[in-house]
Amino acid sequence: MTTADFSYPIGRFQKETNVTAERRQVLIDGIARLPVDMRAAVNKLSDQQLDTPYRPGGWTLRQVVHHVPDSHLNAFLRFKLALTESEPTIKPYNEKLWAELPDGRLTPVEVSLSLLENLHARWVLLLRALEPVEFSRTFRHPDIGVMTLDTQLGLYEWHGRHHLAHITSLRSRMGWS
Repeated sequence: MTTADFSYPIGRFQKETNVTAERRQVLIDGIARLPVDMRAAVNKLSDQQLDTPYRPGGWTLRQVVHHVPDSHLNAFLRFKLALTESEPTIKPYNEKLWAELPDGRLTPVEVSLSLLENLHARWVLLLRALEPVEFSRTFRHPDIGVMTLDTQLGLYEWHGRHHLAHITSLRSRMGWS
């Protein structure tokens, strides 16, 4: 694998247009499944393994596990803002600096695995209760522009699989069963 493959083991996000109800359910199912898949991906890894970067210069597996609920909590809040306000402008965050904070480097992964499970339980309940037209609601990202909730849904389903693949591909390369 090349360094680029290590960074994007499932490829870069591809924005979908005209998301169907069936496709939306597949994406929601992926978000629902992520906590179980993430827990399985780090199952029985030692602290030394969790503190191994998934690529040269990259985050450790521990930082990846903590990053996912950090990011998905922001996504959940963006959904709620878009559903309750007229095209709100969201506040981005510096994920690289967040990953370097002590909680991202030192906390046992179980804390973030539990957070991810509970966050996704709430998020999936919300997603499954939405009417199709609600996925066309928007928010404004200061750097990217206007985004629909359909785009956000696809992005965060991909985001979970993307980081899951960082963990599983390192496990495979290192022969960690």
